[in-house]
Amino acid sequence: MASVTKVTTYDSVNAIREDLANVIYDISPVDTPFMSNIGRDTASNTYFEWQTDALANANTANAAIEGADAGNADFDATVRVANYTQISTKVISVSGTADSTNNAGMRTVMAYQTAKKAKELKRDMEAIITSNQAGNAGSGTSTARKTAGLPTWLITNSQANGATVSAMSGASGNGYPNTAWTNLSTATDVAFTETMLKTAIQAVWEQGGDPKILMVNAYNKTVASAFAGLAEQRINYTKAQPMKIIATADIYLGDFGEVSIVPNRFTPGNFAFVLDPEYASVSYLRPFRTYDIAKTGDADKKEMVVEYGLRIKSEKAHAVVANLIAS
Repeated sequence: MASVTKVTTYDSVNAIREDLANVIYDISPVDTPFMSNIGRDTASNTYFEWQTDALANANTANAAIEGADAGNADFDATVRVANYTQISTKVISVSGTADSTNNAGMRTVMAYQTAKKAKELKRDMEAIITSNQAGNAGSGTSTARKTAGLPTWLITNSQANGATVSAMSGASGNGYPNTAWTNLSTATDVAFTETMLKTAIQAVWEQGGDPKILMVNAYNKTVASAFAGLAEQRINYTKAQPMKIIATADIYLGDFGEVSIVPNRFTPGNFAFVLDPEYASVSYLRPFRTYDIAKTGDADKKEMVVEYGLRIKSEKAHAVVANLIAS
């Protein structure tokens, strides 16, 4: 049979249009569990302050003689605590040519990059306010101002496991956390246990808090899923289709109520946090804003800015287990 000449895709490679999907796939996580669960308020200064107080311990010896004169009044001063705001930024710069071309998966390069940088900035904030970062006043020339992160606040209800707890700048709990946790070492770290969790929950409850969340990294989420006090993982299944295998739990049922187990990709893995989210918030001195920067050439430049600080309304409403095995 005679050979038939034919054209294949290998022969016409220069004529075939490229097949480029008009979408950009990105699985980078953008969830911010800590910021999403706590409150939001405002600050009016770079060093913002608030007061905490506590009732006196119950006195079982409080019995007065009939007709006796009043004694001396008891007075305990409030505790005055504070934090610094921190400025976080992202810069977008796009040439005029790049923004004028027909780009797959985006309306314009500038619009795409602006949306992307906004997500990155939120991730940065989540990582910063849950990090073991001490507060810092900064300076006008060489040192950026920094907000004290979550672990540095948690002093009263802390299980150090060989690490050294952070400290406040003033006496008697006043001031701001000016030192971070230290001696967090992989040589001495310990496994997270249910006993540690129970102790942390009980400590918060005894101080008057209502613990609602256990926040841990991915590894310690799997550790916590093996604890005995988890919500029931067995179900009565009567449907015809194959049943699902349940290998995790999101609620811990303890002696002091239910605690949601929330994994967080951005928290330091050597800490486990027991939180009452009512007593924490992000305070904004300047909310998210995007500014146009003056043109200096054939490019458009923008800066995205946010200035914020972590407000722990009462550190006794939370607890921390430190120096844990993180992976």
